[in-house]
Amino acid sequence: MLTPVTTWYLEMLSPEWLRPTLSSRADLVVMQAEVPSPEFSRFLYTAVGGDWYWLQRLSWSYEQWLRYLDRPQVQTWVAYVSGTPAGYVELEAQPDENVEIAYFGLLGQFMGQGLGGHLLTVGTQQAWNMGAKRVWVHTCSLDGPYALKNYQSRGFKLYDQQVHSEELPEQPPGPWG
Repeated sequence: MLTPVTTWYLEMLSPEWLRPTLSSRADLVVMQAEVPSPEFSRFLYTAVGGDWYWLQRLSWSYEQWLRYLDRPQVQTWVAYVSGTPAGYVELEAQPDENVEIAYFGLLGQFMGQGLGGHLLTVGTQQAWNMGAKRVWVHTCSLDGPYALKNYQSRGFKLYDQQVHSEELPEQPPGPWG
């Protein structure tokens, strides 16, 4: 099915732009997944992105995942609620001293609880800690309904918008696809 998709590109040019929001939940912790684990990263990718047409990495082999993850430029930060993975943010440092928020999101059962703002705050702080001169992200009309608002609420500013068409399956693959 040919679907029109709007992509928004956002950036933060200074750590002072960050408008943090942090949860006071005692059962919430965000920590870095320091050991490259293709199985865990693929789980996060499908569990978070399965409902939003995240398709690009579904065909990756174990070796492709490992090659991507086992680089110092990539960091994965995971939010846990009572020990259960609730979402993640994947950061990738680029040669031009930019850090991209490559992937970000929550598992469905954890949406609507204020966790997204907290996780994005921590992820953005970590991007600045990686030596970024600029932190950027893109989101699109296929992503969660609050994604764009969350980025803008944290202080990211829109710098480009593009519309294109994508050939998509009738339904997103879901986390089990």
